[in-house]
Amino acid sequence: MLKSLYDWTMGLAAHKHAIWALAFIAFIEASVFPIPPDVLMIPLILAQPKRAWWIATVSLVASVLGGLLGYAIGAFFYDSIGAPILETLGKGDAVAEFNDRFNDYSFWAVLIAGITPFPFKVITILSGWTSMPLAIFVTTAIIARAFRFFIVAALLWKFGAPIRDFIEKRLGLVFTAFMILLVGGFFAVKYL
Repeated sequence: MLKSLYDWTMGLAAHKHAIWALAFIAFIEASVFPIPPDVLMIPLILAQPKRAWWIATVSLVASVLGGLLGYAIGAFFYDSIGAPILETLGKGDAVAEFNDRFNDYSFWAVLIAGITPFPFKVITILSGWTSMPLAIFVTTAIIARAFRFFIVAALLWKFGAPIRDFIEKRLGLVFTAFMILLVGGFFAVKYL
């Protein structure tokens, strides 16, 4: 099923309204859809490199708006469905402890999920569920998604098709290593 979704998403790149399809994919990926917008963004930029920055901007705006939908899912549907189940199972205290810990590091959670291959939708929903301050969520989501989408756009704009394989297979690893070094550096400065 995932392969057919991937193929369907790739097929949207040739559509005359592909930019709207990209916006839709970026929006739903941030809350429920399993395929990242990069899958559509890459062929769009390769087909129209002069529009790379516009394509990255559309991805950014739609992804942050989709993140707000994920946040709303966590904020409004958790209380009516998830909390009663956890209370019945005697896990209400564990949820409160998780809320406190998540919100202590929420900036980093959103930043890491927004840049790396970690599913962004997981963090958007958790952010709403834990009542992460909305301003911090939105600001961090903008920073993270802008970093990710504009790096991809810059690489494709500068190097074109030859960089595609690197982006699709290794850029997620590079982003992950970068975030580990960044978080490790802040940790070292704070605790060493």
